[in-house]
Amino acid sequence: MVWKHSSLVAEVRHEAPGRVALLHLDATQPVVLAGPAEAIWHLIDGRRDETEVIAELQAGFEDKAGELVRQSLGFLESLESQRLIEAADEARQ
Repeated sequence: MVWKHSSLVAEVRHEAPGRVALLHLDATQPVVLAGPAEAIWHLIDGRRDETEVIAELQAGFEDKAGELVRQSLGFLESLESQRLIEAADEARQ
């Protein structure tokens, strides 16, 4: 699946890399992402599929517990359920 950021999400990045605050315009509470979660958010660009996003994460983060793939897929599901991301058009740009 190829994901993109929802057009109804406001994003504020901290000047230091590694943190981002998100607010869906219909939500009442922001979501703050840091570390690998922020990296996943940054990799969601409407062009990379889940496999490519996870490959990038594996290159940048140590996975001692062997849980990176499962946790990443679960996190993507969570972002979708909060309406922070949505499926991108089938045709890649």
